[in-house]
Amino acid sequence: MQDFDRIRSFILSYGKDEDGQLGSIYSDAISRGVPVIRPDMKELLKLLLLLKKPEHILEIGTAVGFSALFMSENRPEAKITTMELDPDRAAEAKKNIREASKEDRIRVLEGDAAELLGSPDSWFDGPYDLIFIDAAKAQYKEYFEKARLLAAPEGMIVSDNVLQDGSIMESHFLVEKRDRTIHDRMREYLKMLTGTPGLTTDILPVGDGVAITILGSPEGAGQDNV
Repeated sequence: MQDFDRIRSFILSYGKDEDGQLGSIYSDAISRGVPVIRPDMKELLKLLLLLKKPEHILEIGTAVGFSALFMSENRPEAKITTMELDPDRAAEAKKNIREASKEDRIRVLEGDAAELLGSPDSWFDGPYDLIFIDAAKAQYKEYFEKARLLAAPEGMIVSDNVLQDGSIMESHFLVEKRDRTIHDRMREYLKMLTGTPGLTTDILPVGDGVAITILGSPEGAGQDNV
């Protein structure tokens, strides 16, 4: 584990910090304990954007808008729809997006993502080539199942923070009682991602763990993953 931490620190030393407004939003969020993507996750997300070249992106979990703005910075052609439950954070995200002059590319929807995903008629702007899930961890499976219906064929779904700072490796009884629900549901989620025909998923130890899933076509259901 010590060697892995040293390797991670070495890799991070080659990363590039954001400057300008993005840098200010990131450092302010860190200082206030607002959840934002980790530095190595930023670099991976940037690479995925360059490879996938999505035209439509759906983000579940806006926080203060950093990741939406980061994705827009690295894929300015994309239209992004992002969802946030907390009204104060949603308001702050809208302010940050307005100050970045990105209102024509990024739309913030305020409300429970599970409910919004279940009734897309009033907001749907897909199908979505890339979906980024970074919200309430215990609800990942529900988010995925609903978001999958809004995805483009062979779309990509990226799920952040799936390793829960390593606690996901522990047994149910070795995890603090208050964390057991999230622990168990995240394990179920990873099992679903890696065991469902029609899904191809890789789990990477980047940031706090990320699962990258490529969706198969409906015709592929019931066939083995390759």
